Amino acid sequence: MTAESLSKERLRLWLRMLRVTRQVESELRERLRTEHDSTLPRFDVMAALYAAEEGLKMNELSKRLRVSNGNVTGIIDRLVEDGAVERIAIEGDRRATRVCLTSAGRESFRAMAVEHELWINALFEGVTEEDAHHIGELLHRLPAAPHDASLS
Repeated sequence: MTAESLSKERLRLWLRMLRVTRQVESELRERLRTEHDSTLPRFDVMAALYAAEEGLKMNELSKRLRVSNGNVTGIIDRLVEDGAVERIAIEGDRRATRVCLTSAGRESFRAMAVEHELWINALFEGVTEEDAHHIGELLHRLPAAPHDASLS
């Protein structure tokens, strides 16, 4: 295989991955909206908080989600209004707060997460367990972040 054909094949792979990702994401967004009156960013915030039972500082949450504090703040504000999240003052730091899911928020997320897994399972029904494992292993070969200065 020539360097040029390898490059073209990698480009086709990227476009295929992008198309599949967009299709799955679109389906998840629609199902979260229609079946849970929720959004994918809200689901992601709740997932991060669900995994951190003790809660997270806002900047920690932003880092985990790789988004700005401003993006997270609006979602947190709405989750607080809905009773799914509570803000807890951090002793000794008047500027910082920790956010965590309320028991109602944990219950709500658990219900969404169960359905989310079922949706993903259905969307990938043509993929065997062996295939899923193999594809996952192949994807681990890809860099987590660009390492080549020419990409920046």
